[in-house]
Amino acid sequence: MKSTKNDFTSGPILKPLIIFSAPIMLANLLQTSFQIVDSLWVGNILGAEALGAVAIATTILVTILSFILGLNNAALTILSQQHGRKDEEGLKRYLNAFIVIMTSMSAVFAVIGYIFAESLLGIIGTPDAILDMAASYLQISLLGMFFLFGYNFINTVFRALGDSKTPLRIVFIAVILNAILAPVFMIVLNLGIQGAAMATVGSQAIAFLYSVYLAVKRKLVPFKMPTIPARYEVGLILKLGIPAGLQMGVIHAGIAAILSVVTQFGADSVAGFSAAQRLDSLIMLPAMALGTAVNAMAGQNIGIQQWPRVKQIARYAALYNFGLMMSVAAVVIIFAEAGIRMFIQDEAAVEFGTNYLRIVALCYPFLGLNFVLNGIVRASGAMYQVLILNIISFWILRYPLSGLFASYFGEIGVGMGMGISFIISSVFASLYYKFGKWREKELFKK
Repeated sequence: MKSTKNDFTSGPILKPLIIFSAPIMLANLLQTSFQIVDSLWVGNILGAEALGAVAIATTILVTILSFILGLNNAALTILSQQHGRKDEEGLKRYLNAFIVIMTSMSAVFAVIGYIFAESLLGIIGTPDAILDMAASYLQISLLGMFFLFGYNFINTVFRALGDSKTPLRIVFIAVILNAILAPVFMIVLNLGIQGAAMATVGSQAIAFLYSVYLAVKRKLVPFKMPTIPARYEVGLILKLGIPAGLQMGVIHAGIAAILSVVTQFGADSVAGFSAAQRLDSLIMLPAMALGTAVNAMAGQNIGIQQWPRVKQIARYAALYNFGLMMSVAAVVIIFAEAGIRMFIQDEAAVEFGTNYLRIVALCYPFLGLNFVLNGIVRASGAMYQVLILNIISFWILRYPLSGLFASYFGEIGVGMGMGISFIISSVFASLYYKFGKWREKELFKK
């Protein structure tokens, strides 16, 4: 297999940015489809109660996953800088440290989560009728936590080294396997909801083992036998990983807070908003992929203090984002109603969801700019600063403005407040990018 590593410290920028980010977008889309396919099989084979049990258990799994993603963001920053510095030994040391930390964390989450699964589900108000099903699904999923950690981590390592095609292949394998194994475990083996969890864990395990084969046997990644990492390596990983994980918590809590604004307009509005949020999660995939791409590209250049090139990456990515997200916005404005009707048919709910999407679509390029600039800043290791920017975005702008505009303009004000918050938060991100001290971050000892 030909190595698809990329060195982003020289040569053109725009073409590599497009080529590098495209597989990340497709991988994110496949990852989203993973959850959708799971829900379709469970809902159609096992019924509404089983689907509800999976949805509730997934709430806890997503909370854990947010910390995994935080550590992966730290890995992307640290490893891309090491790769840019051409420090092969340093790259091996930090890979080793991440492996030890993530293996330990997966064991802790698996044991504690398995023991306290019912208690955790009780805390979030799981109905008694589906508690046993939700607990079974959660326990099996937690026992497979190592594969979830490993599967996501190795994909991040590949991207840090400039390879976005191999993770796409790995995610594709996981999605196809899950789509095949789910009905086999649930119907043929008659394992019910436990079979659904086993299918997910099994597909991730096989994809993980395949990724290890690519990384080690074909030497696409410079792994070494695990050893106890140095204290400063662990300290740096946690120093970056904890605030990065908290960022995800801020985002999830912010979305829940905005939903509390919508609930005052009744069940139809909530249904329309929920459908719009499902589409939003797909619509924002290009901007999210750009954020990941510039994190890796800028990280390689920050590792060697090549600041003019970092500035060029930010400029090209911002321009590409505006062109891309304006095109996405045009499609959303035209097909918003059809998209909402894929999920719901109630006219009042469809009207709310359609109006909401068409309003916020006009501001998608500004939200995309947030992803790009935060990705550049994150590449320097300024994780706490990005955390503060996210707090400003969700809790000082998005949630209050949605409530304020809703109080003046009714239902339509939710979308107006959200859209305006996108614009203002992009101004904050731009100001910090231009005037902040993120360029002064120095991750590694000389």
